Amino acid sequence: MLSVTENTEKKKKVVALLSGGLDSQLAVKMMQKQGFEVSAVAIKTPFCDFDCGRGCGFEIRERADTLGVDLKTVYLGDEYIEMLKNPKHGFGSGMNPCIDCRTMMFKAAKKHMEEIGAEFIISGEVLGQRPMSQHGPALRTIEKESDLKGKIVRPLSAALLAKTEPEENGLIKRENLGMISGRSRKGQLELAKEYGIEDPPNAGGGCLLTDPAFSLRAKDLFGHIETPTTNDIDLLKIGRHFRLDQSTKLVVGRNHNENEMIKSLALPDDVLFEARDHVGPVSILRGKNNGDYLDFAAQITLRYSDAPKSESSIVITELNGKKTEILAKAIEELAYVKYRI
Repeated sequence: MLSVTENTEKKKKVVALLSGGLDSQLAVKMMQKQGFEVSAVAIKTPFCDFDCGRGCGFEIRERADTLGVDLKTVYLGDEYIEMLKNPKHGFGSGMNPCIDCRTMMFKAAKKHMEEIGAEFIISGEVLGQRPMSQHGPALRTIEKESDLKGKIVRPLSAALLAKTEPEENGLIKRENLGMISGRSRKGQLELAKEYGIEDPPNAGGGCLLTDPAFSLRAKDLFGHIETPTTNDIDLLKIGRHFRLDQSTKLVVGRNHNENEMIKSLALPDDVLFEARDHVGPVSILRGKNNGDYLDFAAQITLRYSDAPKSESSIVITELNGKKTEILAKAIEELAYVKYRI
């Protein structure tokens, strides 16, 4: 029979970085099994958009509900863009500043930890799983930079890592911690089965900045604009991109959804293009030299439409609500492919 003290004692709290992938779910399950109350933090950046279906998190709310944890979403916007201009620890294979990115995430989790009186922070990181940010020295750097030395527990690999404060203080025991390392998913899948996680998702991650094609577009953007806006970055996620000069670019939609997104992202002084009589893309011309490329943009727009390639067609342009028509002919591929990013 429980004593009054035992019965009324509150569970100790921990904060989990929740990505939506399997690893972070398993980390939560491991802590819950050891009697902790878990509060989750999901980090959203301009490049890890929960709603775009490709970013660092997806179905986060559903995951949190299934795990039975409360969820706080933190958006890193302008400060993330500023960091990306010159990350202290550089980039990975693409334009991914993984160490600086993880540091920002843990700083956000630290703030939540202090707000709710949690003991420490957990994450689903696996030793050796990701080449830039999940090897020993990088993990230690992230802890130091986020001012969380000894307070980050990585349950899946913790038995392979140095003891943390929670372990030193007896809050957790090494025999209850995992020894998973490397890129194989075997250990995680076995744990998923043990915890009854059916149809386990792939690993969280998939940040757009690690995608080679997206990275090229991002490097071009940051190479031509000192401080891009979130609108600029949202435009990077869709369409075919063409760099026309130092300050002007063209983006051509690839399907109906992208066409609608391009229309919604249009800013004052952007020019929109669309074939009048044929099915095809909506294109957007952005930059201070727009006027120099109206015919060229119309020709590229027709190239990706159903308009006959050997005949001239009408392209409707729209600038600040005013529509005009341009008679143009689809351009030959060799004449524009060099501008493609």
